[in-house]
Amino acid sequence: MAQHLRKQLVVVGHGMVGHRFVESAISRGLTETYDITVVGEERRPAYDRVALTSYFEVGADALSLLPGGRYDDPRVTLRLGSEVVAVSPRQRIVTLASGEDLHYDELVLATGAAPFVPPVPGADLANVFVYRTIEDLDAIRDASRKGRVGAVIGGGLLGLEAANALHQLGVETHVVELAPRLMAVQIDDLGGKTLSQHINRLGLTIHTGAMTEAILGDRKGRVDRLALKDRNPLEVDLVVFSAGIRPRDALARAAGLDVADRGGVLVDGSLQTSEEHIWAIGECAAVDGRMYGLVAPGYDMAEIVVDRLLGGGASFTGADMSTKLKLLGVDVASFGDAHGETEGALELTYQDAVSGIYKKLVISEDGKRLLGGVLVGDAAAYGLLRPMVSSGMELPDNPEELILPSARGGADMELPDDMQVCSCNDVTKADIKQAAADGTTTRAGSTCGSCRTVVKKIVEDYFASQGVVVDRSLCEHFRMTRQELFDVVAVHGYSRFDDIVEAHGSGRGCDICKPAVASILASLLNQHVLAPGNRQLQDTNDAYLGNLQKNGTYSVVPRIPGGEITPDKLIVIGQVAQDFGLYTKITGGQRIDLFGARMEDLPAIWKRLVDAGMESGHAYGKSLRTVKSCVGSTWCRYGVQDSVGLAIELELRYRGLRSPHKLKGGVSGCARECAEARSKDFGIIATEKGWNLYVCGNGGAIPAHAQLLAGDLSKDDLVRYLDRFLMYYIRTADRLQRTSYWLDAVDGGLDRVREIVIDDALGLGAELEAAMERHVASYFDEWRATIEDPEKLARFVSFVNAPGTPDPNITFREERGQIQAGTLDGPVALGSTIAVGAPR
Repeated sequence: MAQHLRKQLVVVGHGMVGHRFVESAISRGLTETYDITVVGEERRPAYDRVALTSYFEVGADALSLLPGGRYDDPRVTLRLGSEVVAVSPRQRIVTLASGEDLHYDELVLATGAAPFVPPVPGADLANVFVYRTIEDLDAIRDASRKGRVGAVIGGGLLGLEAANALHQLGVETHVVELAPRLMAVQIDDLGGKTLSQHINRLGLTIHTGAMTEAILGDRKGRVDRLALKDRNPLEVDLVVFSAGIRPRDALARAAGLDVADRGGVLVDGSLQTSEEHIWAIGECAAVDGRMYGLVAPGYDMAEIVVDRLLGGGASFTGADMSTKLKLLGVDVASFGDAHGETEGALELTYQDAVSGIYKKLVISEDGKRLLGGVLVGDAAAYGLLRPMVSSGMELPDNPEELILPSARGGADMELPDDMQVCSCNDVTKADIKQAAADGTTTRAGSTCGSCRTVVKKIVEDYFASQGVVVDRSLCEHFRMTRQELFDVVAVHGYSRFDDIVEAHGSGRGCDICKPAVASILASLLNQHVLAPGNRQLQDTNDAYLGNLQKNGTYSVVPRIPGGEITPDKLIVIGQVAQDFGLYTKITGGQRIDLFGARMEDLPAIWKRLVDAGMESGHAYGKSLRTVKSCVGSTWCRYGVQDSVGLAIELELRYRGLRSPHKLKGGVSGCARECAEARSKDFGIIATEKGWNLYVCGNGGAIPAHAQLLAGDLSKDDLVRYLDRFLMYYIRTADRLQRTSYWLDAVDGGLDRVREIVIDDALGLGAELEAAMERHVASYFDEWRATIEDPEKLARFVSFVNAPGTPDPNITFREERGQIQAGTLDGPVALGSTIAVGAPR
């Protein structure tokens, strides 16, 4: 009996859309009949180009859509770093640059698009780049180390993303846009003006209505000027073209496939090309002559071709071109008929010039349907508004409530079940409710993330409708939120966990509520974390005032306010590291970490540092870590304010401040932002008039840019508002909730925080300031307090019946001239104190 031969499917291109096609082919069973070979020109697997700007913060691995570099299905072969140079439709063969031929039964072209570089003289000079791949960003970063000023040609979506990248690198950035406003395709004149105001405040310079005539170079062939028509030239060191994209259709053209007049492989609604067994998806495809340059339509195309190959009849009928993103920390969204081109369309607008917020709704002539809109500065309503356009649901009687701030109204509408909530992955409200009922998952919110707030509400509302209470309790021992528990402790004046749990909880507590209560008590009373009654509440790090490492040792991190340190203190740190055999490393927070300290050595190490005038850096606690700074006006020729002095003042003011999660700050002396202040929980950037205060940013796995709370502040106003902000966060945030997630959870978002902190809408300003003054007045160094207290010192031994005996299970190895953590031998519980010979 002849063996049945499996069909061969070749995918050319492994970008986001090509990867989505393969994922869908695997999940829907196409690999039961097809072997799939994916040929990717780049040497890395597919990665998230939508989040490309975050590469400098999170790295390539965090952007990867296929971190392992291979698919779990063995019937899929991924060939990276390979280029297809020819397609032979009659023979059904693709030829690789290596000369190898691959046979196919079906061919999917997912070659994407390439950056458009206008025919500008000088585009071939050194330090002229495009913005498309990780390699492009690496090249831009290398050039930025020598270049001080850069220009981005293009003020659309991609251009502003590129400008953000330059800004992150500390380059003085110009944005040159031919149109009269930024993002001319997506937003209107007032939206463009509002966006420009935001970006100008960050120190970028916008040139709209400007035509680039030439890029001029020096004698070495490197960029030194950008010539603009009827304007003075810009002195620049590097140029980035980000003026749109063009479909990569060269393979199709050479193979004789039909292409659209404006480029792109011509396909019909089935995504089939003019050749029966060749399909095109994503940015290289032109459906009935139109190219779609967003990821969501590409994902739709991928799903449709998989359906067709499985014998289905799905068809591409158009795409939602709505867009929501954060550009240079500014929320911008555009959806539906954003420009009001529908006959008889009416417009509703809301503008707050002080806060930099602009919102517009385009509604039908009869006032019953939402047709589109623009949101700049506050796009929180996007998740609700965009689906209303596609569903055609009727507007409320007062549609203006949809764009008013929550404190002045704001509609709470019930969405119909058939409404598409996630356009990236075509997920409806009904799909989300069904997944909640079945305990399954959808892809909703996993691509651009703009619908996550709505998805969360749908899930919570579903469970509530089923009689299931969405439990927001701290834990089984306290049937209240952390905020409610904070208020209870503050009102009753408790100082002991036992009293709190007896009066308002149950049981003996757990690893969730004990550290939470300890944090609340520390925030309110500023007690020593090792004080009687507190000690048993702490986790391992707080319990020993140091971070536990993987081999059972601890790290020691002295505070270095603002990153400024004297030579004498540096010498002491070096001597301590030598004497105790510690590993040393300079951190991203401008401090020096000392690793490998044994528990019994910690007090002696602290004493040496304290005697030299240093103190605990609280690297072990949920508290203020650092306030990072650049050198500012004291040394830098670009600095406009003393950033080091302010950073030191703030770090010393807020040191030891216990909070729901760790806190980090930053102060930059000018708009070049070398201290990376906008990646911090609070960031301050100097202006000619004073200081701009940004809040609720963070780095880490899911970075968030801090947002502007107030601008051009005096130092006194800055400190006052920052006192209020920090204390308001400490009072109201959930357990282990970073400021960025807390802001997302605040009803009304940044507007509401601004009302409370700046406008004092609740009359809490004096109370919050007084709470901070109590903290400042009661601060003490935990290291000094510990080494001066024999009772606290008694806990720093590895073996209670042999205090001088080091733990033999701790091992080290050597690398690059320093110790490294070895493997912890034996079953000793980390962070515990045991007796020699005792049962383990």
